[in-house]
Amino acid sequence: MITEFRARSRPRRIQLCLGGAVLVALVALEALNTPYPPTALATVVSGTLCLLALAVPERLFVRYALLATAASCALTLVETGLSRRPENTPGMIELCALLWLITRAVRRCSPLMAVLLPAAPALAVVVLPLRIAERGESLNNVITVTAVCVPFMVVLGLCLRLYDALRDRQREAILQTQRLEHARELHDFVAHHVTAIVAQTKAARFTAAAGHAQSPEDLDQMLAHIERAGSQALGSMRAMVSSLRDTTAPAATSPTGGLTGLRDLTREFSALGPSAELTLDPRLTGRPLPPEITTAVHRVVQESLTNVRKHAAGAGRVDVRIGLRPGAPEELEVSVADDGRGGAPAARAEAGGAWNGGGYGLVGLTERIERAGGRLAAGPGEGGGWHVLALLPLDAV
Repeated sequence: MITEFRARSRPRRIQLCLGGAVLVALVALEALNTPYPPTALATVVSGTLCLLALAVPERLFVRYALLATAASCALTLVETGLSRRPENTPGMIELCALLWLITRAVRRCSPLMAVLLPAAPALAVVVLPLRIAERGESLNNVITVTAVCVPFMVVLGLCLRLYDALRDRQREAILQTQRLEHARELHDFVAHHVTAIVAQTKAARFTAAAGHAQSPEDLDQMLAHIERAGSQALGSMRAMVSSLRDTTAPAATSPTGGLTGLRDLTREFSALGPSAELTLDPRLTGRPLPPEITTAVHRVVQESLTNVRKHAAGAGRVDVRIGLRPGAPEELEVSVADDGRGGAPAARAEAGGAWNGGGYGLVGLTERIERAGGRLAAGPGEGGGWHVLALLPLDAV
């Protein structure tokens, strides 16, 4: 309990100490109504135990709640046998603390304990008015308030328990969404680099199988490309694992570096495969775009180039066009088209198989685009090859 107290901030610790001191002082003032010093001291101890049971951690709550209610019931039993008793209050601070013990037991305990444990403080609340000496209107008023408050605190505990369950369910849904998002991010970052490694390895094996001897310079350049792609893949995985482990670090809103980072992406792709040409609308150069849009655009281009390398056999050129849609200045158009001869069937197989146990690249890409309020289309191009088109509304973000 001391460890949990020290873990709080200093202003919070000061507030708790002041609040606890004020409540204990009120308990002591109420104890002055008791004519006997021993019973006055017992009243302070009983009230303090009830307040302490509200402040203890969850692992100690049941123990302290039973101890506090036992002390309260014992004091009530002793005072009912005395000839002189308090005239006007049985201990209202203690009464309120017992009522809150009912609520906390219903809210926080396990289902079985939530049914059994509240009976103890409820019994202490019911018999607490017997400490008053006067048997007239004051006692009837306290009994009436007690009879109304006990069911109310039980219902309040049930409502708070339901609220906690809904909040936990919502938190789990958010965590599940984050897990899916991280899975998509991992695919987008790593698959692009791993595909480059596979393509370079296939090229080296094809050259070796054809009997063509490679010069040391060409071999070193090819291995350098493979090494760079592997290092980038490892860096992407390391950054993703770091973001998963460090829950205190703020999430990156735009890890792609904006639309200008696409030039490096197409340049790296051209160095290892078909030539990729990027056409970026000049109107977008100085225009600030939301992080959701820039990330979605980057993922569309990255996933499309990865699929070109994996499926578009014989592709010699890839056109990447990003600009405002003609006639719709508040809608961004992202187009990636290749001229591969054998790429369309394979790409179509992946696009259709993404919902049938195939790949997950287009599934994650479609989800990302739809979450940004846009739509994605992929299919054979008019002149052959494969064409991916994404439309993103800028005014909806």
